[in-house]
Amino acid sequence: MLELLFPDGADAPMPIPRLLAAVSAAAIGLLIALTYVWTRRMTGRAAAERAKPPSRPFAVTLVALPAAITVIILLVGNNVARAFSLAGAFSIIRFRSAPGDPKDITYVLFSMAVGLSAGMGFLLYAAVAGAFFCGLMFLLEASGLGRARGAAKTLKITVPEDLDYQGAFDGVLRRFTLSSRLRRVKTTDFGSLFELSYAVVTKDGVNEKEFIDELRCRNGNMTITLVLNADENEF
Repeated sequence: MLELLFPDGADAPMPIPRLLAAVSAAAIGLLIALTYVWTRRMTGRAAAERAKPPSRPFAVTLVALPAAITVIILLVGNNVARAFSLAGAFSIIRFRSAPGDPKDITYVLFSMAVGLSAGMGFLLYAAVAGAFFCGLMFLLEASGLGRARGAAKTLKITVPEDLDYQGAFDGVLRRFTLSSRLRRVKTTDFGSLFELSYAVVTKDGVNEKEFIDELRCRNGNMTITLVLNADENEF
């Protein structure tokens, strides 16, 4: 019966064992997707500032991508005409998306590598490569390699025009921040006030209320704004 459904020959449909390669690739993709979700949550718990939550569409893509690549490789096989046909079909597809995290690109590349390995029949190699990659990502996240210390914020301090603000807050900034840089000075209220904008990186576990209270003692209890999770270009 199976011989009637799947006859032998170069142009015959894919036999059942080869179809199982796509299932195996999807299973390894599921492991990679779970690793992505877990490591992203690890980053969020360890980071001093709020990290992006894991993306569900991206996790689903990591599961489906290896299986899709496997099916494509099985369909092409050694047939050059099919390869050119698929290349022409995929050339008309355009993907538009915002640039993502470089680590996300790494996950995509490994998912494609698993799909290619499974499609070529190296299921053991695909499983070992997937397990190695997942273990490597867990190890890198646990070690905190390249993780930034502190949290980037924007600090805005309003001072009266008669206050010499040069160096007036240096002592407080040294106590509560890892680095600070005056980014902008502008006048407000028809020149009667100055607004100082600093790009600061506060120390881990810093008491923000105590930080602001120390600054208020030096600027005459005037307005102070501390912008959390600030972008480098934000003022």
